[in-house]
Amino acid sequence: MIYTISSHTFVIEISIYWRRRLLVLGIETSCDETAASVVSSDKTILSNIVYSQMQDHLPYGGVVPEIAARSHLVYLKDVINQALEQAHLTLKDIDAIAVTAGPGLIGGVMVGVMTAKSIAAVHEKPFIAINHLEGHALTARLTDNVPFPFILLLISGGHCQFILAKALGIYEILGQTMDDAVGEAFDKTAQLLELDYPGGPAIEKLAKHGNPNRFTLSKPLKRKPGCDLSFSGLKTAVRQIIEHEIKNDQDRADIAASFQQTIAETLGDRLTNCLTLHGLGITDLVIAGGVAANQYLRQKLEDVATNHQKRLVVPPPALCTDNAAMIAWAGLERLAAGYVSQLDFTPRPRWPLAEIKNEV
Repeated sequence: MIYTISSHTFVIEISIYWRRRLLVLGIETSCDETAASVVSSDKTILSNIVYSQMQDHLPYGGVVPEIAARSHLVYLKDVINQALEQAHLTLKDIDAIAVTAGPGLIGGVMVGVMTAKSIAAVHEKPFIAINHLEGHALTARLTDNVPFPFILLLISGGHCQFILAKALGIYEILGQTMDDAVGEAFDKTAQLLELDYPGGPAIEKLAKHGNPNRFTLSKPLKRKPGCDLSFSGLKTAVRQIIEHEIKNDQDRADIAASFQQTIAETLGDRLTNCLTLHGLGITDLVIAGGVAANQYLRQKLEDVATNHQKRLVVPPPALCTDNAAMIAWAGLERLAAGYVSQLDFTPRPRWPLAEIKNEV
């Protein structure tokens, strides 16, 4: 049956549910994870394949952009095929192709975007360019049905921001890091302690054996007005202690625990400000991004949320780190709203959330 709504024509297949389930293939290649996923409009993750390049970058203590881009080229096709196979679908069954088009390491982003454009063109499917940060922001709507508006704390290796998500594609930055992201601080501290990459999980594991009150570290911007953050001074303080006071394994565990506690207190102080200034009428606080997988930080931030009578929503760890399910879901939200992209869309190494356009 064919219906015309607001000048748009939709083909509706009658089923026992009176509406057809939409399926979107998501592709993610913004950093060092090669990922593909199929998600349905009834919020079912039919597949979520992630190929980690961790071993490729381990000798360098961080992500090497050229190695990441080459690895995406090698593995993306197989990852997409695995995602379709796990979902028991073919590209003919897919309604649209969504892909991370920025921000990120531009070489890897270009691999994903060109692949998505090729699939969309050959199979005559809508192409949807997704902002990676919006993917993180919308994940809680996939997992926990979080309604707009909500406050988002995005904490990852490259980003640290407080965001008011007003509606799809409408985001207000309430505060952000003035220098380094919290995930970058974890990675740098882990490197100084000669821990494995990525640094976040390594620090969290080591900190369990340490005394968090052993070392006193500066808490940047504590009790200062506003919602901005800063971590460069903390990194410097940690480096000085490691270079001059760390002599044995217990010292290493103690500085890891002290560092992690300081991060938690800093985020908690800034979050308190954010909820006090902007939390009126907001019921949900969402924490997303790779650092949100840290269980210690989750608990500390949940205490803050509870004190402000907010529901804390944190997606499962597998959906906090980079993945394609969040990209597919963001694609579904945009497809349902009628927002699709042109095939001449240019990948962007920088793409602030505030600059997203709801294209039709």
